[in-house]
Amino acid sequence: MKIISNVKEFEDVLANNGKVLVDFYADWCGPCKMLAPVLEDVSKEHADIAFVKVNVDQVQELAAKFNVMSIPTLIAFANGKAVKQTMGFMPKVELNKFLEVLK
Repeated sequence: MKIISNVKEFEDVLANNGKVLVDFYADWCGPCKMLAPVLEDVSKEHADIAFVKVNVDQVQELAAKFNVMSIPTLIAFANGKAVKQTMGFMPKVELNKFLEVLK
C-alpha cells in the first residue's frame, strides 16, 4: 500500500487510477493501527482499486482539503472525485461493503 507524501503525489494517484481508496491516518492513532492489517488484506482482493495512505500529520493540506476531522477516515474516489467517506475502524466485512460504491 502506497504512502502519499505530498499533494502532487496524491493528485497523480487520482489521475492515473479510476478507483482509489484513501486512508487518512496518523502513526499515533490506535484505531488506525487496528485498521491497517484489514486494509492490507482487503487490498489484495481488489486489484482494480488503488489503496493509498495519507499521514495527516505529514500532509496536513490534504487532510484540510477533505475536511478530515477524525481518524482513521477512509474516502473512496471514482475518476478523481470523492464518492463516499467514513470514519473509524471497520472490520473486513464492513470495509468490503463500503467498497461496493466503487463497483
